[in-house]
Amino acid sequence: MEYGFLSVIPPIVAIILALRTKQVYIALLFGIWFSWLIIKGWNPLDGTLAMIEGMVNVFQSQGNTRTIMFSALVGALLIFIQYSRGVEGFINILNKKLVKLEEKKSGYSRVMVQFLATITGLLLFVETSISSLTVGTLYRPIFDKLGIPREKLAYIADSSSAPSSILIPFNAWGAFIMGLLLTQGIERPFSMMMSSIKYNFYPLIAIAIVFIVIFTKKDFGPMKKAEKRTKETGELMNPGSKPMVSDAVTSFPPKEGIKAKAYNMIVPLLVMVLMMPINLIYTGWNSVENATSFFNHASEAIGQGSGSSSVLYAVITALLVAMVMYFIQGIMKPKEAVNLTLKGISELMPLALLMLLAFAIGDACKELETGVYVANVTKDWLSPELLPAVVFIISSFIAFSTGTSWGTFAIMLAISVPMANIHGADVTIVVAATLGGGIFGDHCSPISDTSIISSMASASDHIDHVKTQLPYALVGGVITTVLYLIIGFLG
Repeated sequence: MEYGFLSVIPPIVAIILALRTKQVYIALLFGIWFSWLIIKGWNPLDGTLAMIEGMVNVFQSQGNTRTIMFSALVGALLIFIQYSRGVEGFINILNKKLVKLEEKKSGYSRVMVQFLATITGLLLFVETSISSLTVGTLYRPIFDKLGIPREKLAYIADSSSAPSSILIPFNAWGAFIMGLLLTQGIERPFSMMMSSIKYNFYPLIAIAIVFIVIFTKKDFGPMKKAEKRTKETGELMNPGSKPMVSDAVTSFPPKEGIKAKAYNMIVPLLVMVLMMPINLIYTGWNSVENATSFFNHASEAIGQGSGSSSVLYAVITALLVAMVMYFIQGIMKPKEAVNLTLKGISELMPLALLMLLAFAIGDACKELETGVYVANVTKDWLSPELLPAVVFIISSFIAFSTGTSWGTFAIMLAISVPMANIHGADVTIVVAATLGGGIFGDHCSPISDTSIISSMASASDHIDHVKTQLPYALVGGVITTVLYLIIGFLG
């Protein structure tokens, strides 16, 4: 059955509700219900029951189930490394570096401290909140001593978190995106996601801008005024500003009476990252035929492997390694391990719920053929050359308005992938534009959770943070749009 214009109403309704209520869960849930209401001929009872069954059917996909399980278990791993004082040990190592820098000239220290803060944010790619909180709370005292405005710290914390999580997708972000791609019929979601990274211009440019600003010492817009204010008056914030303060680096207290060791954080995370390509090779090994050598076989197997299985096996391996390490050190006992695992899973249940709703609305839009309809309607005027730039701009608007990149991915990938297929555009580039647009809009949005956390951790006024970051984000967004136009028309 063809639904025509009705097929675009559910995602539009979801977007409008998200804009009005700022509640992405309610918006997605209503969008799912409205989709099934249309499919079931406007019968409220049948539509409601179909919505419930639609969410249950999400778990019929093994890939979806693995992805949701992975996201929950990542929460357990994060709790583990916090409890073991691994994060604290990592911070102590950085603090020693910072103390040495303080002994040097102030100008050199300012550059190197900002550089170290950015590198720290990029290395903590496993979870954006941990990245922003760690950078903000760790570097705030020395930024204050060196007379670097709080707005600059919040900008660095914000601009090094989400971009690294999307560019190094061995985390819940990667699992979520792979699940969405799988919903849209992409047979090799891991290969698609990894291939899209080189076209995901905005996060690459955002990180590049941070380094350029740090090393050239050339700020512009409100940030330049903030730097001038701090230099001339010593004021770290504007007069009358109200800092959002967070004194905790993490959300879970570490165990008392044990020594903080960085390897308690580094080893489990390293195991998780390294196990992902190994698992891809393992799961794709039997799918490869006629390979000329072991290395060719392995490289082809990575492309054939199951991304959802690989990330799930990787996080389970990391958890087991962490448990053994902590048991040997006497940090935790089996009962504590079980309790911490359950606590960590509960911490990330909101993300798991968001995944469930995202997969469900993707399935509903696929049933309605929303993307196919939009693609057919725009076929006469929207050329394949323009599609990546248009998708980037639309994704940016949705993410800016809703304050969530994940909700944007859920809505837009269900539309942009079918559009790319029908218009004959490069699906990899369109996927990259969708993901990059979500990050760009999220960076500009005053209601973004990552931006709010960055302001809290940095003890910066939130509106001042948004104002000072916006010009840098807009420069990155404009450059990205131009690049998508160039790549669209010139190839």
